[in-house]
Amino acid sequence: MVRIPRRKLLPSCLCMTATVFLMVTVQVVVELGKFERKKFKNSDLQDGQKDVEGDPKHLNPLPKKDALALSGRNKVDAGSYPIVLWWSPLTGETGRLGQCGADACFFTINRTFQHHPMTKAFLFYGTDFNIDSLPLPRKAHHDWALFHEESPKNNYKLFHKPVITLFNHTATFSRHSDLPLTTQYLESVEVLKSLRYLVPLQSKNNLRQKLAPLVYVQSDCDPPSDRDSYVRELMAYIEVDSYGECLQNKHLPQQLKNPASMDADAFYRVLAQYKFILAFENAVCDDYITEKFWRPLKLGVVPVYYGSPTIADWLPSNRSAILVSEFSHPRELASFIRRLDYDDGLYETYVEWKLKGEISNQRLLTALREREWGVQDINQDNYIDTFECMVCRRVWANRRLQEQVSGWKSGGGRGLSLGVVLVFLLWLLPATVLHS
Repeated sequence: MVRIPRRKLLPSCLCMTATVFLMVTVQVVVELGKFERKKFKNSDLQDGQKDVEGDPKHLNPLPKKDALALSGRNKVDAGSYPIVLWWSPLTGETGRLGQCGADACFFTINRTFQHHPMTKAFLFYGTDFNIDSLPLPRKAHHDWALFHEESPKNNYKLFHKPVITLFNHTATFSRHSDLPLTTQYLESVEVLKSLRYLVPLQSKNNLRQKLAPLVYVQSDCDPPSDRDSYVRELMAYIEVDSYGECLQNKHLPQQLKNPASMDADAFYRVLAQYKFILAFENAVCDDYITEKFWRPLKLGVVPVYYGSPTIADWLPSNRSAILVSEFSHPRELASFIRRLDYDDGLYETYVEWKLKGEISNQRLLTALREREWGVQDINQDNYIDTFECMVCRRVWANRRLQEQVSGWKSGGGRGLSLGVVLVFLLWLLPATVLHS
C-alpha cells in the first residue's frame, strides 16, 4: 500500500474541501439571483395591480370589456396600457385603444391625462405646435414625438435646432426622420409607370398651336421660395400658360376652378396636354417634395423643377426632369426648353423611362417598397396611424428595457458581483494552498 506523506495530504484535503464549498456557494448565489429577480417581478406586478385596484377609473381609461379582451390577446394586465396623448389634437379622438402588432397603447386628445402615471408620450402636430403651450414640466419618462408633413413655411420654429431636438421621435419630409414622409404624395411605382393620362407627342405638337409649351398652376402666391418672381421673369423669354391665382393669364373651365378639383380627372387631362409643367415648391428644403413634382411625372409631362436641392436622389431616372438649379438665368432655361420643344428626339429622351416603364432609381424603389404606410390605399395604414404605432412600440421597448435593467439591479447584479468575488477566490486558492 502506497502511503501519502501527511505533509502533502493536508493541502490536498484543504483544496478539495474549499473547491466543494465554493461550488455549493456559487450554486446558492445563482439560485438567490433567480429568486430575487422573480421576487422583483412579482412585486412589480403586485404594485401595478394595487394601483389599478386603488383607482380603476383613472388608471384604466379603457372600457373594461376592451381592456380584458386585449388582455387575453397580449397577456397584459388590465389598466397597464401606456397612454399616448396628442397634445395637438390632430386625430380628434377622445380615446381609442390602438393595436400595434403585439403592443397596444391608449391614444387620446384629452389633456386631463397630462399628469397620469401611465402617460408615456406626447404627440405634436407641427402645424399647431406652439412653443408657449407645452406639457411642462417634462418628466424623464415622457417622450415627445413630432408629426409634420409640411414645409418650414408652415411653422418655421420647428426647423431651429433648439426646438427640433426636443423630440425623441419625428415624422417629417426629411429622409433622416424616424418615419420619413418624403414620398407622401406618391401613391406607388405603378402610377409613375401608368400611361393612363399620356398624350402622344404628335398630339402635343398639334396642341401647341393654341397652348404654350409650359403650364403653371399656383394659387399660393409669393411664398418663401419666391417662385413667382422667377416665373415672372421666365415669362419674358418663353410663353407660359398660368391658370392659378398667381400670374394668371389663362382660365380653367368653371367646374375646375374649385381648389378641390386639383386632383380631378378632368384637371389632369388639361395638364396632360402640355409638354412641360413648372413644378415649383413653396420652400427650398432637402427632401421636401410635393405633388407639384410627382403629378407631371404621373401625367407624362416633363417637370421643370425648383425646390429640394436633393431632388436628383428621387428622380425616376437620370433624365426625367429639368432642374432649374442647373441654369444660371431664366433666359438660359427658356432657351433649353425651346430647344426640346422643337426637337422631338431630344424631348422623348425625357419621357423614355415612362414609355418603357423603367424606373432606374433604386433609392426611390426601395423607399416605396419599404415604407409601412400607403397613400390613398384602403388596404394599408395611413402615415398618421403608422406614426402612432411607431411611438407606441418604442414606448413599450423602453418599458421592457427598464424592467430588464431594474431586474438586473435587484437580483442579477448582486449575484454577478458575488460570483466575480468567488471566481477570484477560486483562482487565488490553489496558489495559496501550494505555497502553504
